[in-house]
Amino acid sequence: MTNYEIMFIVKPDLEEAAIKKEAENLKKVLTNHKCKMVEEKAIGQKELAYEIKKYKNGYYFLFVVEVPEANNDAINEVDRIARISENILRHLIIRVDD
Repeated sequence: MTNYEIMFIVKPDLEEAAIKKEAENLKKVLTNHKCKMVEEKAIGQKELAYEIKKYKNGYYFLFVVEVPEANNDAINEVDRIARISENILRHLIIRVDD
């Protein structure tokens, strides 16, 4: 198993249900690819260090995930979805070496 940390920032002007739906969509992709959610944290709304797409705040999420060795498709799919989603301002995927 390989561990990954996935952090993403959702637009703050969405309704609470839409913000949670963005997180659920990414979580569903991971679980459909047989990944294990180690930690799932909604950090909340925070001020950004600099303006992104004219937003000064964003809603932060952090997922810590165990991915089966031969299944990098899950990480690639999460990356693809985060890139094309209009509601995700930024995302970062880090492989955690133990």
